[in-house]
Parts: sequence; structure tokens; C-alpha cells
Amino acid sequence: MFADLLRQRLAGVVELSPGQVEALETHYQLLLRWNRTLNLTSIKKMEKAVERHYCESLFLGTHLPQGRLRIADIGSGAGFPGFPVAVLRPDCSVTLIESHQRKAVFLREASRKLPNVRVLARRAEDVNEQFDWAASRAVSYADLASFLKNLAPNVDLLTGGEAPPDGIGFVWQPPILVPWGEQRFLRTGHQKQDWVCFT
Repeated sequence: MFADLLRQRLAGVVELSPGQVEALETHYQLLLRWNRTLNLTSIKKMEKAVERHYCESLFLGTHLPQGRLRIADIGSGAGFPGFPVAVLRPDCSVTLIESHQRKAVFLREASRKLPNVRVLARRAEDVNEQFDWAASRAVSYADLASFLKNLAPNVDLLTGGEAPPDGIGFVWQPPILVPWGEQRFLRTGHQKQDWVCFT
């Protein structure tokens, strides 16, 4: 059921291998079990979970540039968007940053079979690493503003209708409407560069 629904919703967006679909379905089944005791998601219906959690994350993954990227998923929670991105892009190294310790335990369990995933159980502002790309959803612009530019020069955010404010330090491309649901957008930003012109 999950696999068929996922393929159906992703038709025309991205085609996954049987192994990729299996990895995502295994994650979903584990999410359901852990969600009974740990509040990982408030979305109960499979159709909604497939679209909001998995399809949106994979949609973000399809817009990443080619090549081996070091990606940070900020406030990963149950693993979105980072886990599906790691499944889609095994050539990339994905770090799931999650300060909630029990959620971090879930993430470690869920990603045991993905060699390109690691989990950092700390606040994003305390991470002293540079990545090629940062990704996030459901983290407010206000929370991201203080540290985002220190983590990566490029960022993809899954957001609602509110545009990023000035002052975060990024130049934003026109938002891309996510195919599922209303008022969901993928916003890609690149750090502002100070150009020096020599004449």
C-alpha cells in the first residue's frame, strides 16, 4: 500500500528503484511504531504522510545539484527531509541534526543501513562544521537566522507561503510550488557574496 501510493504520488516527478522504495517503507513502518510512544509526527493518515513527509522531501532532493554534496538536515525530527534525500542521493553525505535526544535515537535506528547518513544529537547553532548544502522544513526563519550562514553557503527550505525575511544573509531564487497540496514551497537560497572589482 505504502509503496504503491508513493510511486503513484511521485509519477512524473522522480522514479525510485525497488530498493529505494523498500528503504522508505521500512522507515515509515518504524516511524509508526515509535510514534506510539514518541511524538515524531502528528500526521496519522498514510496518504498525507506519504505526500508531506516523503514526497516533499524527495522533491527537494531532485532539485539538488549533481555531485557529491555534504548536506545538513537542520531539525531533522523524524528524518525529514534528510532521510529521503539520503535514500535518493546515495552519492551524498547527509547529516541529520536533531537536538531532541530521543528523536536522535530514532534517527540512528532508522538510518542504520544507510552508510551515507550520520546523526548529530545537538542544536544546529552548536555545530562547528561547514556543509555544501543545508536543508530544513518546519524550522522558523527566526530560528534559522542566527546560524544558517555559518553552516552552509546554499540552502533548500520547505515552507508555507511566507517568504524569507531580509537579513538572513541569502539571496533567494523564485519559490517553486510543491506539487502536493496548497501553499507549500521549495525555497532555494545562496549566500550573498561581496564582489570586489579590480580595474
